[in-house]
Amino acid sequence: MTTVFISDLHLDAGRPATIERFLDFARLEDIQTSALYILGDLFEAWIGDDDIEPINLKVMETLATLTKTKTPCFFMHGNRDFLIGDTFTNATGCQLIEDPKVVEIEGNQVLLTHGDLLCTDDEPYQELRRVVREPNWQRNFLSKTLEERRAIANDLRSRSLTETASKPEEIMDVNQDAVKTMMRDHNVKFMLHGHTHRPGVHTFALDGCQATRIVLGAWDNQSSILLWDKKGFRLKTIPH
Repeated sequence: MTTVFISDLHLDAGRPATIERFLDFARLEDIQTSALYILGDLFEAWIGDDDIEPINLKVMETLATLTKTKTPCFFMHGNRDFLIGDTFTNATGCQLIEDPKVVEIEGNQVLLTHGDLLCTDDEPYQELRRVVREPNWQRNFLSKTLEERRAIANDLRSRSLTETASKPEEIMDVNQDAVKTMMRDHNVKFMLHGHTHRPGVHTFALDGCQATRIVLGAWDNQSSILLWDKKGFRLKTIPH
């Protein structure tokens, strides 16, 4: 059996081709799957479980079919869909997991995280993250109308794009010291994350042992999927 990991699909009505690729993938017809892990940013934006747009409903129905028929699904918040809550998980059958989270895969302790916590050099982003993850901020935001929330989300996204364009590339990648600290804190030699949109496998020395950091890519120009079975892991990048 194979454990499957994905992240950073950024599903949005303006990206119909990516939506169709996800719907095709979610059937998992060619994979004997023991579990599916979604490590955040399944959606481009999530402004509340009451935002029942057609694309959101379609994705939720697809996940519900998956979990009801054969495959447990675990979901971790990303920086775009951290407001996904109980209504979503109840409707889809997905189990929400904390960030970070250690899971056992084929006898290996693997640390899962969305990845944004590791980008510690980007101090303005880390401050924004702290603010929007506060329960009071979220309660206030969710008390607004859908139209108000959508306007706020669009404004935040516009500001993010402007700020990102002016930031050095290295600031938006993970900080290696933060990687090592998190791995030490959880006593693991494997880490898996998304967020940076830089798929790859990185090996390095950690306290005298070999450690491995696996990075999932985004689904804008390719499908990035990690498959892990008794033979080991395989990071698949499928161009569109």
